[in-house]
Formats: sequence, C-alpha cells, structure tokens
Amino acid sequence: MNGQPVISVRGEASLEVEPEIAIVSVIVQARDRDREKVLRRLADRNKQLTSLIKGYGEAVEKLESGSANVRPELKDKRAGERVAGYLAQAGLRITIRDFTVLGELIVSLADAELVTVEGPWWALRPDSPVYREARLAAARDATVRAGEYAEAFGGRLGDLLEAADTGLLTAHARSDTWRFSGVSAAAGRRSVKAESAQPELDLEPARQTVSAQVDARFAMTQPAPGQAGG
Repeated sequence: MNGQPVISVRGEASLEVEPEIAIVSVIVQARDRDREKVLRRLADRNKQLTSLIKGYGEAVEKLESGSANVRPELKDKRAGERVAGYLAQAGLRITIRDFTVLGELIVSLADAELVTVEGPWWALRPDSPVYREARLAAARDATVRAGEYAEAFGGRLGDLLEAADTGLLTAHARSDTWRFSGVSAAAGRRSVKAESAQPELDLEPARQTVSAQVDARFAMTQPAPGQAGG
C-alpha cells in the first residue's frame, strides 16, 4: 500500500445562547392637505420620538434613521392629477441592550400619534464571542471524529493536513411582531394619569442558535496487518 492514509471529516457545533441585543423598527407618519404642514408635522413627530428614545440613555445601544419619503395622494384616478393631500413618513431603527426597558419603550413609542412599531428582533452582536466559541467547538468535534475513525481502522490519528472553514451559520430566532398604530396622544404630551395607566408589555428574549462547521483532513498511521476494523 503506497502513501499514508488520510481521514477527511466535517466538524460541527451548535450553541444556544441568550440574545445580546433587540432591534425595534419605528415608522412615523404625517398627513395633511398642505405639503408644508405635512413636512413640519413629520419633523416635529420625528424629533419627539428621537428625544423619547435618547431619554433611555445607555439602555439604547444605537439609534439610526431610516428612509423618509413624501408622496401626494390623488383624489380619484378619473380626476387626473388633482391632489387630495400628502403623506409623509420617516423610519427609525433602535438597537436596545437593556431588555428591562424594552417593553416600556415599545409601549411609549406606540403611544405617539401615527406611529407604527415593529419588533423586537432578537440578535447577537456581529463581534459576539459566541461565534468564536462555536468555531472552536467545531474544530474540537472534527478532531474527535477523526480520532474515532483512526481508532476504528486500527491506526492512530496523525498530523492535521488541511482545514477549511465551511461557513458560520446563524439562525436568529425572531419573536412575534408587535404592531401599534393610530393612537391618539402625541409623544411627550401624555398626562400623569395616562402615564400611570400605560399598559405593561412583558417580552421574553428568544434564544439564539449559532452553528459552525469546519472540514479537516488528518494523516493516519498505517494500521498494523490484521488490525483494520479493530
């Protein structure tokens, strides 16, 4: 038999961990017959929301502005280009690190006028150490598998010849989507009585599954004659 036997394996690992952040999407709208009024209302409401969000301090890890648009609403297709009014909207994306304020924040945002709230989407940070842990676990699994094969064939595991990262797969579990819209009170203008009567929203973080795979090739010592297969 020429050449040294080689064992090729795929190591796999799957870790289930608590999420590190929650993402919430907010869309604020304004409507009016007058274009200038629509833009002013949208700017005011957007400012109220950003002030509300920033009021949560370090509990909010990141606040990003999304797309904004203004479009005319036509009266009737048969009326040609006659404009009945204007609709404007702007988006915000919030990353929350402190889950203890998440339910309160969502309810407070939903209490603003013409606001739609979606989320939370649970996730890990891109640089989370969990990804490294999964890769190392996959490498250990590949080594163990290769050693078991070598033993089964009556040999011993030799040096690592090659390793290839087959990808890191993350399955972010997504919670049910919460939608709130069309509430009547503008943000920052609720009475003390209304504040105390604000509903409580309890949210349970969805655990995240992080998977890693690695392909590896190991050298194997020649099995002694008559020892193959144990």
